[in-house]
Amino acid sequence: MERPAWAPPGIDISVPSVSRMYDFYLGGSHNFEVDRDAARKAMEFLPGLPKIMQANRAFMRRAVHHAVDNDVTQFLDIGSGIPTFGNVHEVAQAATDEARVVYVDHDPVAVAHSRAVLAGDDRSAVVAADLRKPREILHSPEVGELLDLDRPVALLLVAVLHFLEDADEPAAAVAELLDALAPGSLLVITHASYEGVPVPQERAAGTVGVYRDIRNPLVMRSHEEISRFFDGTDLAAPGLVPMPLWRPDSPDEEEDPYAFSGYAGVGRKP
Repeated sequence: MERPAWAPPGIDISVPSVSRMYDFYLGGSHNFEVDRDAARKAMEFLPGLPKIMQANRAFMRRAVHHAVDNDVTQFLDIGSGIPTFGNVHEVAQAATDEARVVYVDHDPVAVAHSRAVLAGDDRSAVVAADLRKPREILHSPEVGELLDLDRPVALLLVAVLHFLEDADEPAAAVAELLDALAPGSLLVITHASYEGVPVPQERAAGTVGVYRDIRNPLVMRSHEEISRFFDGTDLAAPGLVPMPLWRPDSPDEEEDPYAFSGYAGVGRKP
C-alpha cells in the first residue's frame, strides 16, 4: 500500500481509523482505502451514515452560534477529528473576534492536519490527547495558554462519547472536565442511539459490528443513558432531542430520516 504524501510518518495505514472514516462520510479526502472499505461495510447496514454525520455537523455549528449568543467564546472540542469545511474555529471566529478554540484528538492524522490547518492562527490550537485522560487535556500547554478556565468554556463532545465503553467510565471523564470549568460553561453532546434509526435494530447492529471488528466499539446508548452525561447542568431548550430538532435553522426544512438517528443537547453549568 502506497503511503500518501500527507500521511504523518509512523502511523499504520493498514488499520482503519474512526476519524478518517468520519472524514470519508463527509466527503473528505484525508482517508485511506482501508478506512473507505470499513465505512462502506458500515453503510451496507446503514446507508444513511453520511446523512447522520451531516446532521451532526449542522448541529455542532448551531451549538457554536448558541454559545457565542450566550457570551461563551472559548471552545474545547474533544474528539475533534480531521478538519473539514465549517469546523468549530471557522464558525466561532466568523461569529466573534474573541473566539478561542482548542481541538483535542488522539488520532495522529487528525492532529497533524489540524496543526496544518491552524498554522498561523494564534487563536486556535490542537492537543494530542485522549478523552479518557481529562487531566492531560486540562493541564496541556495549549489549554493553559489559550483558554481561561476561570471564564465559561463550551466543552464539545460531539460524536465521541459513543466510542467509550462503560468500562472507560465516560461519565466520570465528562464530570471531571466539567468540574474544572467555570460556572456558565456549556456542555455540548451528540451521541449515537438505536432510537430513531429508520431500520430494524438487528440491521443497525451490523454497523456496530463493523466498528467492533476494527477495535473501535460503537456503544449505542438510550435517551435515558445519554441524558445522564448532563447531570449537574441545566439543559437548554428543547432538551436532549434528535439532532435536526435542536433549534433548526428552518423549522420547515425537510430532513432525511437517517438524520434523526441519535441525540443532541446542550447543558449549562450553573
